[in-house]
Amino acid sequence: MSALALSVLLSLVSAVAYAGGAILQERVAATTPGQGYAPLRRGAWWVAIALNGLGALLHVVALAYGPLSVVQPLGALTIVFALPMAAVFVRRRAGATAWRGALMATVGLAGLLSLTSSSDSQTLSGAERLMLGLITGGGVLALMVTAHAVHRHPVVRSVLLACAAGAAFGIASVFTKTVAVDWDRNVALVEQLPSLAVIAVLAAAGVLLSQASYRGAGLAAPLSTVTVVNPVVAAAVGLTLFGESFRHGATGTVLALGCGVVAACGLILLTTERIARETSTVTVAEGRPAAHGGPSERVAASEPASGAADGSGARTSVDALPAVPTQQPASPHRRVRHSGRRERIKS
Repeated sequence: MSALALSVLLSLVSAVAYAGGAILQERVAATTPGQGYAPLRRGAWWVAIALNGLGALLHVVALAYGPLSVVQPLGALTIVFALPMAAVFVRRRAGATAWRGALMATVGLAGLLSLTSSSDSQTLSGAERLMLGLITGGGVLALMVTAHAVHRHPVVRSVLLACAAGAAFGIASVFTKTVAVDWDRNVALVEQLPSLAVIAVLAAAGVLLSQASYRGAGLAAPLSTVTVVNPVVAAAVGLTLFGESFRHGATGTVLALGCGVVAACGLILLTTERIARETSTVTVAEGRPAAHGGPSERVAASEPASGAADGSGARTSVDALPAVPTQQPASPHRRVRHSGRRERIKS
């Protein structure tokens, strides 16, 4: 087996491992709503963490055997693998709109990554690492605060947390690359400890935020958001700090922007599809009493029967409510005339 074929195989297995971990995380979030970030007592959650770790390890090994332009786009297949796996293993079928959104996000991301051209191995200075760490920390905290502010909209909250998780994973990948370059340049391990600490903090934050993003939003929207935001953030840092560029000059740049728009439209489609589903579910839930009892029955239960007012003892049926004035027995009309002290009553 050639090195390229091995890298492709490892990338596909890595995507399957990531998909399995995401499915387990979503199931844990659905069954433990009170533990949003770290359901440590759930064995399935630890299995999901192990699958994510396996996916990351296989991804790194695939990068060692194959080019970045091949391995990174194949990582976007996580979304495509997750939807049928969820339908088979946990009976969670995705609708046509979710499939369209997932495929658009995958195609757009794969095209964007395939157009990115890597440069020679570069690293970041201490000031650049500090600035990048502070900006990332501030951005992640801002997304978390915004997500908690919109907690009444579960899908919007989940997408914001997924964006924070993707950003944390992406910047962790950037710091991992700098550490790898420093390692090749025989930089002392003591000097790399701050970067290793940042990698550990960002990776842990990404895992916890991604777990919280699955609560109340299903599988497709948060997973697609994390899968797209992660490499896009890393690519943005590569373009600005590592001197990377797009292939084919201006044409490649325009194509890359188009791919980014396609990926963004896919995420928007997934988000609006989930919001529409939740809205229809809430509408049905609110209309359930009317389906069982109906408004006329609630009126009949809350108002006294018309027969009780005239002493006949007869109770008017619900269906006869509109005809109550015509069906009531005719009561005698009384006229009272006063003539001095006498009263004459005519029927």
